[in-house]
Amino acid sequence: DQQLVQSILRQHDIQLLVHFAAESHVDRSIDGPDAFMETNVFGTHVLLKSCKAVWIDEEAKGRRHFHHVSTDEVYGSLKATDPAFSEDTPFAPNSPYAASKAASDHLVRAYSRTYGLRVTTSNCSNNYGPYQFPEKLIPLFITNLLDGMTVPLYGDGANVRDWIHVDDNCAAIDAVLRAGKIGQIYNIGAGNERSNLELTEILIELCDRDDSAIERVADRPGHDFRYSVDSSLVLALGWKPTIDLRSGLEATVHWYRDNENWWRPKKT
Repeated sequence: DQQLVQSILRQHDIQLLVHFAAESHVDRSIDGPDAFMETNVFGTHVLLKSCKAVWIDEEAKGRRHFHHVSTDEVYGSLKATDPAFSEDTPFAPNSPYAASKAASDHLVRAYSRTYGLRVTTSNCSNNYGPYQFPEKLIPLFITNLLDGMTVPLYGDGANVRDWIHVDDNCAAIDAVLRAGKIGQIYNIGAGNERSNLELTEILIELCDRDDSAIERVADRPGHDFRYSVDSSLVLALGWKPTIDLRSGLEATVHWYRDNENWWRPKKT
């Protein structure tokens, strides 16, 4: 709703817009990509057009700043021995979700280069933590395990992801907002690469289950093998991850165990 966004920007003299909003579930993007184009591409464009109209066309004073939150999935897939993605890695998205986020990243860059909008972008690795919608791997597996159900593990479980607690990701974004260079992309990861099987085994242990809870299912179409990001640029801003994977997952299991009233209606 461009008119509403512009009205809010004017009425409250917004100096900073941080764009987290996205459709982000890869499986759902494969089954129904339209919603991902609508939200991630056209939705981002509405925000960019609104900021241009209020901050630039109306010659608003002050140093306005648009920060775009994106994903490491725009870079494509790595082999086991490949170096981590850098901010200069060419985009090679392999799912409709990743393609929609890559498109939104390009729009942000274009509005910076063409119209002078002051922007930064962060491309983060897989997040986890409290309040994560239960379609995602970690909350899905935790809630299934707590309910005595099996967990669906794709293929041989060898696919690798770098996991970062949501609090660490938000702290990194805050560092970019405070000290980042305008126009710069920042990769955000915590160096917690684990195969899906390794992650599943940790969750099974934390939920007091055994390996009989693992249900092998057909692999996802176009399943990227590995993600890993080089976080040197954001580390140079003084940020560093503070939550190790084991303790972060343990706290997350406790949160879902204690907040069934939040997740169960969403899961059903």
